[in-house]
Amino acid sequence: MTDDVNQRLNLATSLAREAGEMGLAYFRSIGELVIEQKGAQDLVSNADRDVERFIRERLAEAFPDDGVVGEEYDDVSSGSGYTWVIDPIDGTANFVRGIPSWCVAIACVCGEETVLGIVYEPCNGELFSCSRGRGAFLNGTPTRVARTEGVHDGTTGVGMNGRTPHHRITRFIGLLGERGGIFYRNASGALMLAYVASGRLIGYAEPHMNAWDCLAGQLLVAEAGGLIEEQSAVEMLERGGRVVVGAPLVHETLVAMADEAFTD
Repeated sequence: MTDDVNQRLNLATSLAREAGEMGLAYFRSIGELVIEQKGAQDLVSNADRDVERFIRERLAEAFPDDGVVGEEYDDVSSGSGYTWVIDPIDGTANFVRGIPSWCVAIACVCGEETVLGIVYEPCNGELFSCSRGRGAFLNGTPTRVARTEGVHDGTTGVGMNGRTPHHRITRFIGLLGERGGIFYRNASGALMLAYVASGRLIGYAEPHMNAWDCLAGQLLVAEAGGLIEEQSAVEMLERGGRVVVGAPLVHETLVAMADEAFTD
């Protein structure tokens, strides 16, 4: 790992914890939140905006030439080759309703590759971290994807959103059930990807995810020994894309199911 990446990983680790604690303070006073609806099941609060602004300010202080892509504010172009990708609160629908299933997600991209990823879940104090080629960790302890023989042997995470037809994910769930599998959804894609990386889920599939929701989690899965679909980080930043990840012995099955279910 280069010094450049190592410095950014150290910052991202501490910054995710600080941002998470900031979000947690808002979470404990949810009656005071100002909530707006951007679309069907797509909410934003003043907490999202304040936490993202905090992250952006700290990044600009430490690495002023780095780019930034986030959910709530305009993109900042990169002069260094590095671009940060941030979701201040992934799982806002949970957050604003008092459900303790949300996280801070921070990734950093260089060229076509994601070079580091952090997912911090402050309600339980769990920090999932990774950098390319150095493995994945949960609170400093190495993690691995689940050992499973098939989709019948574990739980698969699924995601859905208002950008794609809902029947695609219901078809996927049907195919999963036919194969003896069961599904899990907690409305935080970044957190479910981290659960794959830590062996809690055997895989995850969603027809479309934005870069800030998935880049950190995809690298976590890959660094924990799982399989992901090869994608250009640049293309994901521009338009997002399909996400299918899994333990080695289930990934091919999940991809085949996604091909069938997610295509009209």
